[in-house]
Amino acid sequence: MKKLLAVAGIVMMTASGATMAAGDAAAGKTKAAVCAACHGANGISMIPMYPNLAGQKAQYIENAIKAYKAGQRGGPTAMLMNPQAAALSDQDIADLAAYFSSL
Repeated sequence: MKKLLAVAGIVMMTASGATMAAGDAAAGKTKAAVCAACHGANGISMIPMYPNLAGQKAQYIENAIKAYKAGQRGGPTAMLMNPQAAALSDQDIADLAAYFSSL
């Protein structure tokens, strides 16, 4: 039982460490200038087909951008998003996610 609790503790510390390695919202704000053309200056899109990013959960934004980067998302916006996402590093994606989720 003690071994099980020790392993569970290590898993929890590892998971919380991953959470602590979240993106930098200030860096994300700088990188988000390109996103503003479709998603709005403050993450609120004026174009109905483009989603609002302001206030979205960071993990959702990260997953969506990574899926575009990997070519796993389709639809009419994929033609625009795939090349945008392909140019982003994992840190860029984390930073953008931190920024938009903070709005």
